[in-house]
Amino acid sequence: MDNEYFGGLDFGSSGARISIINNSKEIIFEDSCNYDYEFKNPEGWINSCIKLFEGIPIQLKINLLRLSISGTSGTLVPCESSGSILGNSIPYNEACISNSKKLKLIAGDNKFLNNPYSSLAKAINLIDTFGEDIIIRHQSDWISGWFLNDWKFGEEGNNIKLGWNIATNSWPKSFDSFSLKKSIPVIKKSGSILGKINQSIANLLGISEHLLLISGTTDSNAAFIAAEVKDNEGLTILGTTIVLKKIIKKTFNHPGITMHRVNDEWICGGSSNAGCGVLSKFFSDLEIKELSQQINPRKNTTLNYLPLNSLGERFPTDDPYLKPIIDPRPVSDALFLQGLLEGLAKIELNGWLKLKTFSGYFPKKIITIGGGAKNPQWKSIREKTLKIPIINSNKSTSFGSALIALQSYF
Repeated sequence: MDNEYFGGLDFGSSGARISIINNSKEIIFEDSCNYDYEFKNPEGWINSCIKLFEGIPIQLKINLLRLSISGTSGTLVPCESSGSILGNSIPYNEACISNSKKLKLIAGDNKFLNNPYSSLAKAINLIDTFGEDIIIRHQSDWISGWFLNDWKFGEEGNNIKLGWNIATNSWPKSFDSFSLKKSIPVIKKSGSILGKINQSIANLLGISEHLLLISGTTDSNAAFIAAEVKDNEGLTILGTTIVLKKIIKKTFNHPGITMHRVNDEWICGGSSNAGCGVLSKFFSDLEIKELSQQINPRKNTTLNYLPLNSLGERFPTDDPYLKPIIDPRPVSDALFLQGLLEGLAKIELNGWLKLKTFSGYFPKKIITIGGGAKNPQWKSIREKTLKIPIINSNKSTSFGSALIALQSYF
């Protein structure tokens, strides 16, 4: 029907975005906003959500049938069973290195879980801090719980880093021996119905009380869905961090590399701690645009930077103590920016080479989304470094979430 709409919300590291589509997958409305507080504060996520709904035309809001939510993979919220937050979340790019002995006992030889960046490491940290009676939820799961006023559920892809095994649909047996079972969510497959929106939240947002909440996915998986990546292609997301994704035939287990099931296909990927976030430490968006125009991508610098946002890296190198290299800084700001962009392109190349080692092939084409995709000089540097074509996609991550809502099953 013409007056039926489907929504997707995406919560990234710097702000939130919403997309509303119709039955024909046409984008009817899109909007975005920044968080009021630092990223790790969940109150900022909810405030952004309220702001976004205030800007939606009333006819779209009252005819919104289903809503799906994506968020950063590995951002974990400590809360009470009522959903009330107990403290700030531990972000996706923060390592927890203080509980390595307990982590080893629970994760055993599973290098993916026995990793300071895993959600399991963060969960142990939060339980040690707030006690065994808390529940822990990933970003999109906690926000979905806010819409429902029910925080029991968790989406499968978001909880892989916590220990959920998609292949066997089970948690590790070791969880039975530790105080984790009462803190973890009931797992739902992406695209499944979670329930109707809570009446008071519907009234607050001005939307139908019949709206259905649909189990979403991670932000990078939503981006993958939005970009419609094919078998021989790869997806690079140039946001605050760099995320790589590609389709694979066989699953494998390696630290820093995730396995997800998207549209019944296996996807492997990795997320670096480097990305646009490091650029914003030195330049405004306008300065980046103006300085980029002074860059000659055909001529390399000799700066050889490793432009991590902070200490530690997840992928392609798995090292929580890896130090950034962002010096010496040349007098020319344009040259400095070029050196940073070259360093980020090398990280992307090494990421694709890492995935090739386990998956057997290098992509023949890269599809790119995110804020960094808009920079033509960076694109030229990346094409020179990767030696394959790069295509920009203008489809947002929230559009991918909206597609999940549209295509959800009953």
